[in-house]
Amino acid sequence: MTKILSSENLCKYFGGVRAVDQVDFSVDKGEIFGIIGPNGAGKTTLFNLLTGTLGVTKGKIYFKDGEITNLPPQKVTRLGIARTFQNIKLFEEMEVLENVKIGFHTQTKTNMLDAVLKNNKLKEDEEKVHLEGLKLLERVNMLDKKNNLAKNLSYGDKRRLEIARALAVKPEILLVDEPAAGMNPHETDEVVELLEQLNKEGITVVIIEHDMKVIMGMCDEILVLNNGVKLAQGTAAEVQKNPEVIEAYLGK
Repeated sequence: MTKILSSENLCKYFGGVRAVDQVDFSVDKGEIFGIIGPNGAGKTTLFNLLTGTLGVTKGKIYFKDGEITNLPPQKVTRLGIARTFQNIKLFEEMEVLENVKIGFHTQTKTNMLDAVLKNNKLKEDEEKVHLEGLKLLERVNMLDKKNNLAKNLSYGDKRRLEIARALAVKPEILLVDEPAAGMNPHETDEVVELLEQLNKEGITVVIIEHDMKVIMGMCDEILVLNNGVKLAQGTAAEVQKNPEVIEAYLGK
């Protein structure tokens, strides 16, 4: 398999707190890769390092053949890495379609002058974004809700809308933080089905999740963190048999 995302000796320190400490991992292109660990294990901090939201204290991050350590978030996004958040971040007072259209900001070719002049270039971009936004809503089965305000959506639909917006950047890899948090079983199944479908379409998925049924059922490879340190990386079967993982997270 071809490696698409990896780290070497990755560290993030906040004063005396080692949130991520000397973590090495690698994700193969085309797989669903899980990250698990107790609260405070460093999972979301790791996501923030990978996407440029936080600066790296030490170590390196690689995407495909290039180093992306400490690149700003917009450059990371343009390279083909998109993410969703543990706490859903939508524009609640805007319509569903408008939320998706915002995700295309790295894909448009117009600039401030085009916006002022309202020229043909701007109109072409707006038309393209509108059509592509509709396609994405259809892709996540939310086309019928395109004119709904985001605040009026169910929790599960809000998750799917956030994924649709992330897809607007046409990512090669999608980082998903706690997609099943706060969901009922039906909503969880829908989001899992969506992520598996996106993976079949060629998107590499990296998922942080506390629901072990979700993680063990869908992931090709799993990274286990505890107190910022890597405990293990392997298949679901390998991770479940690892004594350190059992003691630290899964329970004896």
